[in-house]
Amino acid sequence: MAFDIKTPGLATTVQDQGRTGHYNVGIPQSGSLDQYSAELGNALVGNTAKEAVLECTYLGPALTTDQDAVVAVTGAPVEVKVNGETRPQWTRLQLNAGDELSFGVIKGGTRYYIAVQGGIDVPEVLGSRSTYSLGAIGGFHGRKLEAGDQVPVGAPLNAGALPDSDTVPEEFRPVFAKEQAVRIVLGLYDHLLTEEGLDNLLNGEWKLTPVADRMGLRYSGPGVKWKQREQPFGAGSDPSNIVDAGYAVGSIQIPGGTQPIILHRDAVSGGGYAMVGTVISADMDLVARAAPGTATRFVAVSQDEALVAREELAELKKNARAALGASG
Repeated sequence: MAFDIKTPGLATTVQDQGRTGHYNVGIPQSGSLDQYSAELGNALVGNTAKEAVLECTYLGPALTTDQDAVVAVTGAPVEVKVNGETRPQWTRLQLNAGDELSFGVIKGGTRYYIAVQGGIDVPEVLGSRSTYSLGAIGGFHGRKLEAGDQVPVGAPLNAGALPDSDTVPEEFRPVFAKEQAVRIVLGLYDHLLTEEGLDNLLNGEWKLTPVADRMGLRYSGPGVKWKQREQPFGAGSDPSNIVDAGYAVGSIQIPGGTQPIILHRDAVSGGGYAMVGTVISADMDLVARAAPGTATRFVAVSQDEALVAREELAELKKNARAALGASG
């Protein structure tokens, strides 16, 4: 079975939960930016959380299926159309052979997901089917989809068994708001900020700029101030520079003290900018849901609070699958 791509959309890629264990050699984890939405799409069509999906950015593809297929569209709000007729999002859909799936204008957020029963069946590279476009690995030939591509779909899991419910209840659907409070753990280099600089970071309002992709998201706002110091050899002249260090996924950099950048799932693994904080893992999906112009405040939490938030997110996913009657 395959999807025939008629028009590819702006940046449609194959993604799954990502590839781990290779960050130390400069290969990022990649994977769906909004893992929660992708996982619920998989649950709707009877997949486990690890099956590959199509991640659509702003403008989605138009595709046809060469066999009957079960799909679901989750994530950012967008008009879903089958043969030109509107169909609900966050709901399991039956496609017949030859049907066309297409999309209207996105109404919030940036990315939505197409899950299909059996998952997108491209080869695994380093343990993942995710596309890392900069490195041209994984996904469909290491790139975003193009018109004329035939994207293979795997065989249904568990003899084609589907969850009891065909719709994700409203209480389990994420919100795509115009304002966000993003929790961060300060460090490793927040001590290089002045008192005013730290206050601006935590109490100022920052807005997401259009300069945002899978590598990182740039914000504009009040800026920060750095303590004047004698730069160590090799660190460069700007006080926001350091001698090279490794970057955690979710690291916040503020080059030159002006615009923070949150590194996301395709970001480089090291460099020479000071990391003043790191977005907690439980809020990385939240960051991925932001559209340009989203007003954002950074809220400092402890590592213990971050661990609790991670457990709460895992429990939310578990409860959402239970509400669907989904296994795995």
